Amino acid sequence: MRILALALFVLATTALRAEPEYPKMGPDVYDTQADGSALVAEAVRVAQADQKHVLLVFGANWCIWCRRLHELFENNSAVRRELKAHYVVVRLDVNHRDGKKRNDAVNERFGNPIKNGLPVLVVLDRNGHMLTTQETGALEDGKSAHDPEKVLAFLKQWQPE
Repeated sequence: MRILALALFVLATTALRAEPEYPKMGPDVYDTQADGSALVAEAVRVAQADQKHVLLVFGANWCIWCRRLHELFENNSAVRRELKAHYVVVRLDVNHRDGKKRNDAVNERFGNPIKNGLPVLVVLDRNGHMLTTQETGALEDGKSAHDPEKVLAFLKQWQPE
């Protein structure tokens, strides 16, 4: 009976996992179903409790530069430490696909930062007030990645005092 229950659980959870939006690019970085407004509200709540800022990362799963920035955030130990110490990170899917503009209300709420291209960063203070918007082209290394030192400098500039 236990084995049957475990098998049903595995089958059910496997069925719930959505296929990546762009399978050839790998697993999704951005949750295509997430309610951006709810994510931002929860991040502000956590930021207030933990005395941190909120870092909004606007992007889309088709965007190679979004994936590269995500990889830097995940795999560079200095960047990862800075994020963990001072920020609550929210990844917001703003893909416009099949006539649907995902999280468009959040984009508009913060002054349409995606007009600067993707990915784009928005820093909020712990009360949810916007401090700055950063297009990430300025944080690139001029080749095919984001420069860890430029990203760290940006994060340190906007970390809470």
